[in-house]
Amino acid sequence: MPATIGLDAAGKTTALYRMKLGEVVTTIPTIGFNVETIEYKNLKITTWDIGGRGGIRPLWRHYTANTDAVILMVDSNDRDRISEAAHELTRMLDLLEEPQQAEIPILVFANKQDLPNAMTIAEITEQLDLSSIAGKHPWYIQQSSATRGEGLEAGFEWLNTKLAAKEASKIVAGATRKMSDNAKSATNIFTSSLEYWNSKLVSLWSSKPVAKASNDIPIERVGDSAVAAES
Repeated sequence: MPATIGLDAAGKTTALYRMKLGEVVTTIPTIGFNVETIEYKNLKITTWDIGGRGGIRPLWRHYTANTDAVILMVDSNDRDRISEAAHELTRMLDLLEEPQQAEIPILVFANKQDLPNAMTIAEITEQLDLSSIAGKHPWYIQQSSATRGEGLEAGFEWLNTKLAAKEASKIVAGATRKMSDNAKSATNIFTSSLEYWNSKLVSLWSSKPVAKASNDIPIERVGDSAVAAES
């Protein structure tokens, strides 16, 4: 399931309930985590909403062991802590080293874009150094305002597409492996059958007596005829 991370007061919980309930819910800072299921189109996304206070961040690694996507919520208006958000993203990416977590999608919400001092998408992209993860993880940054509900659906649309494509790839890979295994099994059965009947024919042929000429010269078999061997 996706893990939603970000510094405290970035708007993680507000965005989560806005997508789930379609309205703004008064929230308090998350202590620990929330788990909610968001239904978007044909996709059900069960996501961890993990608290972002300093003391909780080291625990993020426990919630990323089996995650299939990371959603990072950034407070676009918090210029003083954007470098801190970048550091936490880097630390999170360092945890995604398991083979099954290769190329998991990273969705970044540049939240609070409705505030007058909000950083632009270009500024946040540069500050988070998102270009450095190209080739390792697909990523997308979406401007948003969780309180207004703006930009959230667009971000989840991208995530929906990526997760659906990844699931389809797994199905195709599984079907391909099964076909390969079936082909190997059929080949083994055919080879075993061929070896069995070959041994039967050899045994049958070797059990036939060798014809002899009247002068006791061995007769060699050639096809269906018998020819006296030269001495």
